[in-house]
Amino acid sequence: MSKQFSELGITASIQKGLVDLDISTPTDIQKKAIPVLLNQKEDVVGLAKTGTGKTAAFGIPLLQLVDTENTAIQAVVLAPTRELGHQIYDNLKSFSTYLPDVSIISVCGGIPIKPQIEGLKSTTHIVIATPGRLIDLINRDAIDLQHSDYLVLDEADEMVSSLKDGLDKIVAVLPKKRRTILFTATMPGTIKQMIQNYMSKHVIQVSADMETIGHQGIDHRYIVVEPIEKLEVLMHFLSSKEGKQGIIFCKTKAAVNKLAKNLAIHKFSSGAIHGSLSQPIRDRVMEQFRQGYINILVATDLAARGIDVKETSYVVHYHLPDSFESYVHRSGRTARAGAEGLSLTVLQEDELEDLAEFESVLRIEFKKQEKANSQSIEENNALLWARKIFKTKPNHSVSGEFKEKIKTVFHHLTKEELVEKMLANYLIQHSSGNILKTETPKKKKK
Repeated sequence: MSKQFSELGITASIQKGLVDLDISTPTDIQKKAIPVLLNQKEDVVGLAKTGTGKTAAFGIPLLQLVDTENTAIQAVVLAPTRELGHQIYDNLKSFSTYLPDVSIISVCGGIPIKPQIEGLKSTTHIVIATPGRLIDLINRDAIDLQHSDYLVLDEADEMVSSLKDGLDKIVAVLPKKRRTILFTATMPGTIKQMIQNYMSKHVIQVSADMETIGHQGIDHRYIVVEPIEKLEVLMHFLSSKEGKQGIIFCKTKAAVNKLAKNLAIHKFSSGAIHGSLSQPIRDRVMEQFRQGYINILVATDLAARGIDVKETSYVVHYHLPDSFESYVHRSGRTARAGAEGLSLTVLQEDELEDLAEFESVLRIEFKKQEKANSQSIEENNALLWARKIFKTKPNHSVSGEFKEKIKTVFHHLTKEELVEKMLANYLIQHSSGNILKTETPKKKKK
């Protein structure tokens, strides 16, 4: 058992579950939030960066505060995306391994609603939901929140847009004496307004590790490119990170699809995730990324919320985000659980002014990363071409007779000679002629 979690007031049953998860030391935000949530009655605002253990900071107290003799829904946790909702559900289920009488259900969008309605007919203590799906259940009279004691808004700064029209409806069916708990990585004006509108006047604020909003352990860099070379520069960077996991962020779904298609063409181990994909596809891609079957995830901001993969070693901002909060959340996907990570922003010359503003507001320093020279990029393109050939599956529909004719053309060449001729042909068609040039040693003067 963890003495540190015991000192926070955590019960032995929950501690046992944490031991199974190899969690022995509470994070800063957990040390500050857990005692407040367990021992006080006021609304709470938690301000902490992504990757600092916010889910456990509110999830563990909720599990402990549940009255298992009461069959009503006692806590509602709202998340901005289904991915984050599923992650919160998985975490709470893991924490509650030795609390068999605590019932938790996830009612997020993107999957059929009927099984969720059926699930809610059984005793449920904690509901984790996305705003849209919860409102749908409320409209169908399929969920009873009249006896809920707690409303949790997780990553509220990313939920503002989705809650704009719906929070009033959700709050209307909750008891007025409920306790509201809000967690956020940033504190923009919209969040301050939300606190004013939906929380009591006596709010307790706890914050942790906020001295540097841009995250400790992250190396923030930028690289300046011309539009025409952006993809090639990115692929050169990805080749240098072969075998490591990373996430590339794009502004739009169309941009995600286009980039993911280009990476697939060049045989990068990658997958795409955005809001228009069906839930089964998103779940499959996410599981492949978590299990390490794919190394690169191309995603929109909102779709990537909830990704918590400790091995994510880098993040690429293929497009500079529209808000400072989005940059914080994006870059927070790396350097998880005390690890180090790289956050690389790919810019055009006219975006440098915008980057300076990000530096000023977020109080972080971006270091310039020099762009690879033309020869290095051409060499990488040639290697990608060779890899594409290597990974191409044979076409078994080609007749044996025709194959023999092709083999006859090459039959007298050695393997080395064939490779040299293929490479020479590639260079004629694709390169500027600088690739793989070697200098002829100069003769020493006598």
